[in-house]
Amino acid sequence: MAERVAIILAAGVSTRMNTQLAKVLHEVCGRPMLAYVLDVCRQVGVEKIYVVVGFGDEQVRERFGEASDIVWVRQPKQEGTAHAVLCCREHLKDFEGETLVLCGDGPLIRAETLKTLFERHKAEHSAATLATAVLDDPTGYGRIVRDASGNIQGIVEDSDCTSEQLGICEVNPSYYLLNNKILFEAVEKVRPDNVKNEYYLTDALSLIIAAGHKVLAFTAVRPDEARGVNSRAQLSVASKIMQRRIQRELMENGVTIVDPDNTWIDIRAQIGQDTVIEPFTYIHGEVKIGQDCRIGPFAYLRDGTVLKDDVVLGVFTEVKNSTLAKGVRARHHSYIGDAVVGRNVNIGAGSITANFDGEKVNRTNIGNDCYIGSGAVLIAPIELKDGSRIGAGTVVSQEEIDKFGRKE
Repeated sequence: MAERVAIILAAGVSTRMNTQLAKVLHEVCGRPMLAYVLDVCRQVGVEKIYVVVGFGDEQVRERFGEASDIVWVRQPKQEGTAHAVLCCREHLKDFEGETLVLCGDGPLIRAETLKTLFERHKAEHSAATLATAVLDDPTGYGRIVRDASGNIQGIVEDSDCTSEQLGICEVNPSYYLLNNKILFEAVEKVRPDNVKNEYYLTDALSLIIAAGHKVLAFTAVRPDEARGVNSRAQLSVASKIMQRRIQRELMENGVTIVDPDNTWIDIRAQIGQDTVIEPFTYIHGEVKIGQDCRIGPFAYLRDGTVLKDDVVLGVFTEVKNSTLAKGVRARHHSYIGDAVVGRNVNIGAGSITANFDGEKVNRTNIGNDCYIGSGAVLIAPIELKDGSRIGAGTVVSQEEIDKFGRKE
């Protein structure tokens, strides 16, 4: 068995979300929250991940069912975090390595923080190590209680804090690394002696300390990555933080984003060097943009779009599931859907591909060096040969192309 495994807690109902969708499937910048947590586990060398599911478990399994490194563990009744961990006991009863415990609703987690957690745990020979955060507003988080020497004495959940403990700004964002054997010895002893009548994993830490084992708590989690998601408002905040990360990475890689605050880019998007993204552009889904392109303002690029180098898409232009070759220009109010557009094609203002006939979506193929006049409508399925010219305001179907192309 691997030396390093992870348990991800993903069973919660989250009444504050007011949703029929499993909480961990709510998206942050185009990906489910749980996907981010799974990714960082893999990035730090976790080979087996035990995902504890409950509410909406079938939805979660369906979304991530193809992952070979996930073991699904059902928590039949959500009775707290310690109970969720305890549900993994049969799977890990013979495991003698280290177990990482994380929450599935923490999409802002960074691999760098987990690497530091592993390094400190190993260096200090701890039975349990947790990474903490210091927040200006710690409301809602468990507080880290230390003695006069700075040693951790326990974690008190927000609802159980005294007035003095509520003033503590060091909090528990739920980044745990524990010796597996010691972890399960402790969670088996946890009792629901708290306001919520739940089995808290934080109480297991207190039991480990009381048993004389070394427990280390050190501040390593940035305030922006400590945020979990328990409401729609918190989901929005997490998405904005993630969006800043996405855009910062793109800019570091040579992309110009003129107005980051008024631009939205999906985490799955790929954008090439020296491309310029103008304000109010929305890029959603698996979109690939080449080098030296100019997108926007007010452009909308949807899933499946591929733009080769030197493509210009202007104001209120929408592209969906289409490939545009090098040098294409569509500067004003155009819709290009389910199409392949050749090199150096000019698409005039207001021209569209009419790709849906009321029953099915049809394809448009436009050859190289074509000119599509303003206000033209291309009724799919249709194919324009290289060098075709479509006059302004023309409505064109394949039937008409075939008809006028025949010699009578």
